[in-house]
Amino acid sequence: MARHDFDPATVEPDGRPPAKQRLFEGAAPWRGFVNGERLGGPVTILTYGNERPGEGPRLHVHPYDETFVVVGGRARFFVGDSVIDAEAGEVVLGPKGVPHRFENLGPGRLQTIDIHHSERWIQTDL
Repeated sequence: MARHDFDPATVEPDGRPPAKQRLFEGAAPWRGFVNGERLGGPVTILTYGNERPGEGPRLHVHPYDETFVVVGGRARFFVGDSVIDAEAGEVVLGPKGVPHRFENLGPGRLQTIDIHHSERWIQTDL
């Protein structure tokens, strides 16, 4: 099915050129990030992965939204007072100003792509 969500004639290109940056080395990323400002874009992209159930980033907060895409494995997200289990193919939102963290539920590898809705990665660990 063809999509026609907007009229392309209503959008004026802003003159930015296409851009490329390396997010991670090798075939199975553990960690990497590219600030959007390096690409001339409004989002920063991180990749995170680990093999150990119960392990993940520490509790932290951002002044912008963060969207998590689970691309492999299963994760448990702690977002404010909510607990959300997600598996490969699912997406979780961490709203700005709400402390959050996640951990590998296992078995096996957890791999995420984390989209920071900011041109720079800004974080305070709690």
